[in-house]
Amino acid sequence: MATVKLWTDEEVSAAPRIQAVFDDIRSTRKSDFVNNFWRALANQPALLERTWASIKEVMVAPGTLDPLTKELIYIAVSTINSCSYCIHSHTAAARAKGLTDDQHAELLAVIGMASETNALSNALQVPVDPEFLAK
Repeated sequence: MATVKLWTDEEVSAAPRIQAVFDDIRSTRKSDFVNNFWRALANQPALLERTWASIKEVMVAPGTLDPLTKELIYIAVSTINSCSYCIHSHTAAARAKGLTDDQHAELLAVIGMASETNALSNALQVPVDPEFLAK
């Protein structure tokens, strides 16, 4: 259960500032669906606007990383941060961008391996090799 109100479309229609962001989400994603993350952020319109603008800049705008790679990174970070909501939403987004079951399984294996070796390296306090430092 959410700790804040999730805005309904009816409530949003009475708040032009929030409606503008929801309209842009729908337009950008070419979908009528606005998920619960945005409905929760609607409680703070400035945060909603700022977060949507940042998401568009990082995840939607063309860059050197392809859209699927961006989603895979988002899934990995969300896994490490234990954000179940983000894991689910970005896995769905990755699948929409072509993620296969085999790729998903391999991604999870990489996340698991990285988590294990990170924990070992941290526990052992392994010093960074000079060859790995930026020059």
